[in-house]
Amino acid sequence: MGRLCEKCWRVVQELLSQVRELCSGLGHRVREILKRLCECCCLWQGAPSRKGGLYGPVLQQHEKRAARDFLRHLESDFEESPLGNESLEALRTLSFSELPDLQQSAALYYLHISQHLNTQLPEDYLEPYHALLQSNDLEVQRMSSLSLVNFLLEGNVKKEVVVESGLLEPMLELLESSDAAVQCNSCACIMTLASSESNQDTIGSAGAVVPLLALAKSYDPRVQQNAVGAILNLTRSERVQHVLCQEGALPVLTMLLQSSDSEVQYYSCSALSKIASNPRHHEAMLLIGDRFLLRMLLSLLSSSVDKVSCQACLCLRNLAESGNTTTDLIEMNVLPPLLVLLNSDNEDVQQASITLLCSLSQNPSNQEALLCEEVLERMGTLLQTQTTNTVIVSHAACIIENLSLSENIQEIIESPCFEGMLKALLCPENDETCLQYVASCIAELTKHDSTTSYLLTWMDTALITHLVRLAGQLEHTELAYQAGCIISHLALNEKLVPMFRFRTDEILCYLKHFLNHPEFHFQELGLATLSTLNQDAEFSSAISQSQMLEQMSRIREQTEETPKPPGDC
Repeated sequence: MGRLCEKCWRVVQELLSQVRELCSGLGHRVREILKRLCECCCLWQGAPSRKGGLYGPVLQQHEKRAARDFLRHLESDFEESPLGNESLEALRTLSFSELPDLQQSAALYYLHISQHLNTQLPEDYLEPYHALLQSNDLEVQRMSSLSLVNFLLEGNVKKEVVVESGLLEPMLELLESSDAAVQCNSCACIMTLASSESNQDTIGSAGAVVPLLALAKSYDPRVQQNAVGAILNLTRSERVQHVLCQEGALPVLTMLLQSSDSEVQYYSCSALSKIASNPRHHEAMLLIGDRFLLRMLLSLLSSSVDKVSCQACLCLRNLAESGNTTTDLIEMNVLPPLLVLLNSDNEDVQQASITLLCSLSQNPSNQEALLCEEVLERMGTLLQTQTTNTVIVSHAACIIENLSLSENIQEIIESPCFEGMLKALLCPENDETCLQYVASCIAELTKHDSTTSYLLTWMDTALITHLVRLAGQLEHTELAYQAGCIISHLALNEKLVPMFRFRTDEILCYLKHFLNHPEFHFQELGLATLSTLNQDAEFSSAISQSQMLEQMSRIREQTEETPKPPGDC
C-alpha cells in the first residue's frame, strides 16, 4: 500500500491521540509495580507460596535483580537513555517471567516508550514481545499488542522486520481472543503489517483470512473497522484475493455495505473494488443474490460521505467491464445519482463518477439513454470549468466520442461540449495524453460537414497554429496523427482552406514527415491531406516547389501494391 491519504491519516492521528491519553502516567505505574515487588517481604523468602493448594510462580533471584535494576534505571537515566543495554536485559527477564506482575511491568514499559520514542526501535527489543504476546495475562496481551501497534503506526519499527522476527504467528493467535481490546489491537496490527506489499502474501498464507472475516462481523465497531481494514490491505495481493473469495469474503463484504458505520462501508467497498479489478472474480461477485451487490453499490452512490460514494463508483466501473453489467446499470437507473455526483464539489468524486459514465458510454446499447440534455450540459460544463483536470477532460472527451454517431452530431455540436473541447485543446497545462483524447474526439466530430461549418465561427489564428504545432511535433505520434486528422477534415471545407495558407511551410513540413512515416495510416493521411490542399492554387504552387509530388506518386504506387488496413480517420 502507498502513503495514507489525508483523511485516513487524520483517523490515524485521532487514534494516536486517544492512545496517548490512555497511556498518560504509565511510567509512574511501572515504577510503582516494580517498587512493590522489590519491597514485598513474602517474595524475599525464595520459597513457593500456596494458594488454594496449588503452587504459584516464585520470584526468582535473577528476576528480583532484574526488577531492582530496572527500577533503578527508571528512576535515574530513563529520560536520557530509555533503550539502553541494561533495560533490554531487564525487559527480557521480566517478559519471560511466570509472574504476571513482572510481565505487566515490561508491557507497561513498552507502552510508555511507544508514546515517546522518536527514533527507530532496535530489532533486539522485539524479542521480548514473543513472551508478552503469548502471556496468559489479559492485561499483558492488551498492553503489548497496543504498544506494537503504536510502534508500527509511528514508524518506529519496520513492518517487514516485525514479520521476519516471527511475531506474526502470536499476533494471529490473538485474533482468536475473546477480549474486544485484544481483538481490536491485533486487527490493527495485522492491518498495519498488511499495508506492506511484501507482507501481504505471508499474512494471507499464515491463516489470517478466516479469523479476520469472523471479526469483520463483530458487534464491537472498533474491532469491525480494524478487521475490515486489514482485509482491505490484503486485497492488494492477487493471491490473497483468491484465498478471500474461497473463504467466503464476497458475501461478508457485500453485507457490510449496509453497515451504519461509514468507515466499515468505505473499507468493505474499497476491498470489493480491489477484488473487482480482476475480471476473474466478476462472475462470483455478480451472482450474489439477484444483482444484490449492484443494488448495494447503487445505493452507496447517494452516500453523504464522499469517499464512500467515490469507492462505489470505482467498484461499479470495475464490474462494468463484464458482460451486460453496463446495460443492467442503465436499467437500474444509475444515471440520476451519477449526474448528482458529477455536480459534486469534491474533485475525487467527480473523477470517479466520470470514469464510471465513460465505461457506460462504451456500450452502444446505452447511447440512447446517455445522449440526453443533462449529460451533454454536464460534460460541457466540466470541460469549461475543469480545463486543467486531465482525468475529467480525457474521460469527457471519450464519452463524447463514444456518443458521436451521425444522428447525434447536431445535438453534440449545439451543446456546450464542443466549445469545451476546443478550450481544452488550447489549454497549455494539459499533457499530451489528455490532448490526444481531446484531439481524437474533435477529429471524429469533424468528419461531419455540419461540424466543419460550425467551426467557422470558432476558427482563429490561435487554434490553427496550435493544430499545426501538434501535428508537427515528433515525440507523441498518436497526438500528431489526430491533429493531422482534424486539419485534413477541415481542409475539405473551401471556406477554411485560406485560413491555413499562412502556415503553409509548417503544414508541408509535417506532411512530409507523415509521408516518410513507416506506418501506413500516417502515409495515407499525408496523401489525403496533400491531395485536398493541392486543389487550392497557392498550396498547389507550394507543393510543386517542395518536390513533394514525386514523393506522393511513389507512395501511391507502393500503396496500390499493398493491402490497405482500415484507416483511423
